[in-house]
Amino acid sequence: MQRIWRKGGEKHLDKANRVIPSDTPVFTLDLYPGGSRSKIRDQHQQRTTMADSAEHLLIDNLCFGEGPRWHDGQLWLSDMHDQRVLRISPRGHAETVLTLEDDQPSGLGWLPNGDLLIVSMTRRRLLRFDGQQLTTHADLSDAASWHCNDMVVDAQGRAYVGNFGFDLHNQAEPRSAELIRVDANGSVHVEDREVMFPNGTVITPDGKTLIVGESFAGQLTAFSIRPDGSLHNKRMWAKLPEGAIPDGICLDSEGGIWSASPTTNNVIRQLEGGEVTHTIEVGRGAYACMLGDTKLYVLTAGSSQPQACIKNRDARVEVYAAPYDRAGWP
Repeated sequence: MQRIWRKGGEKHLDKANRVIPSDTPVFTLDLYPGGSRSKIRDQHQQRTTMADSAEHLLIDNLCFGEGPRWHDGQLWLSDMHDQRVLRISPRGHAETVLTLEDDQPSGLGWLPNGDLLIVSMTRRRLLRFDGQQLTTHADLSDAASWHCNDMVVDAQGRAYVGNFGFDLHNQAEPRSAELIRVDANGSVHVEDREVMFPNGTVITPDGKTLIVGESFAGQLTAFSIRPDGSLHNKRMWAKLPEGAIPDGICLDSEGGIWSASPTTNNVIRQLEGGEVTHTIEVGRGAYACMLGDTKLYVLTAGSSQPQACIKNRDARVEVYAAPYDRAGWP
């Protein structure tokens, strides 16, 4: 099995003798029992270094993983169609934190006091879990036009929540959706009504910029954040390559954003403006990603259709060596 991390500069062949486009340099990953050593070429400094790049499966037999977060040295995620929030150790030991009896969980985040926030999708609520009791932190039903989805929670406990905007699974006509801010006290504010399927979202380490993946626009969109948490100065941060869409995203310490793209079966790293620096081919739908402990955790599945997810249970978390660590929120 082979994976290709594309970077730029020169022409390379994969093991099937297919040309990897010369406008993107290369990180080649050969997998065999016991792992491997692989070369990373830095296109800007033109140097080659050695790095551990063994890939492994962290966990499988999931229905559909979403909203991955690195928190307290472990990977947290929502197994959406199994209605569970999981906490997974770096060795793959999974623990169910909670189960939603009446809904699907999606985006996760934490308040400054350590309480967990969970997006309740179809009931359009933001839930709060203190380790013992699950309560409603905010009711978003009057603000969100369809199922709520991913979110990011900042250092002040403000949550920015996206929603579908339309009935995705019944092939309704796509329409724009709301990006909603929920303050730490539970008050609800609609920040923007013209976002095309707001999905994965990040905030930069200085707390001044929010970037959201607009899945149905195929782009990453930035907003400036005022001191009170309100958003302004909307602008394109990067357009994804043709055919790719941003689903879950994460931000790294060198200012790059990694976008999981289920339509192209890969994860794409871009800089502001759109330059593609790395691509990881995963061979199946890539729906979310998260950096943690110098690893990139990629959530993949054979389908996103709810009934297929429940029947097949083929979703999993794949692990790749990462060139940069996590930064900002989540």
